[in-house]
Amino acid sequence: MIVATDASELPRLDDLAERAIANGVPGVRVVDSDELREREPYCQGIRALWSPNTGIVDYTQVSSAYARDIEALGGEIRLNHAVDGMQRFGKKTVVRANDNEYKAPAVVTCGGLYADRVAALSGAPASPVVVPFRGDYFVLRPDRRYLVRSNIYPVPDPKFPFLGVHFTPRVNGEIWLGPNAVLAFARKGYQFTNVNLPDLRTTFGSTGFRTFARRNWRTGMAEMERDLRKSSFLKSLQRYIPELTEADLLPGPSGVRAQALTEDGGMVDDFVIDVQPGILHLRNAPSPAATSSLQIGRYVADRLAEQFPEYRSDRSSVAAS
Repeated sequence: MIVATDASELPRLDDLAERAIANGVPGVRVVDSDELREREPYCQGIRALWSPNTGIVDYTQVSSAYARDIEALGGEIRLNHAVDGMQRFGKKTVVRANDNEYKAPAVVTCGGLYADRVAALSGAPASPVVVPFRGDYFVLRPDRRYLVRSNIYPVPDPKFPFLGVHFTPRVNGEIWLGPNAVLAFARKGYQFTNVNLPDLRTTFGSTGFRTFARRNWRTGMAEMERDLRKSSFLKSLQRYIPELTEADLLPGPSGVRAQALTEDGGMVDDFVIDVQPGILHLRNAPSPAATSSLQIGRYVADRLAEQFPEYRSDRSSVAAS
């Protein structure tokens, strides 16, 4: 349920509805405040976009299923292998990790928070640079889960760089509230106190980030306040569910978004894929990367097949790293 809480959001809501219908999203339609209240009794809004076929998954289980498929096809998964070198020699790419060398005709990288650094190992462009943003969630108190029946989202505002807080039922029955979005002081900065000076130098040394910060410092300060003050976080949630109280918000998990920024300070909101001979870098895969992962995989396989026609009938033969 994408909920408009004031009249200024209605044009954007209608635009979303038109695009959803044009893209063939099944069953999607605009509902008035009465039907919104019928479907979400504790949610306030003047109009909403209802998508009855939107679902949720446990992505840990999805990843585990992918891993089983890889191993069933003869692949190996090697964890805790930091890649520190990558170079093309003739028809092979050599990848160095943990003092080992791995050779393959084709290499695919999807480095997440380190995507720009991994890509640079093979001589790919330094831009777009990855800037980490931490998002903190609260978890709704179990005896108050009746307040939320489905995914509840705000209407996206193109003037602001992030989606804003939303309400997310989980497969295990939990309901997550959030997130906020604050600059992380480390690429693995899952807590406010995590600081990595080399990561900070990369962030503040980026022309794109400095431009982004000048444009969005007010939003950044508001997000920081929500990060430090539970009452501010609650206020943003009460815009949709007024009955929430501070006692309803239990400590929850945090995530770090690997956000790519352009040189002019723009947030890259689509997938960035660099192709070199025998090497393909997935440089930016923001939400909905998990949802789109199967389609991204097909796209990657097709791009590699253009370089390696002999693999078109047997995609599993293309090695991936």
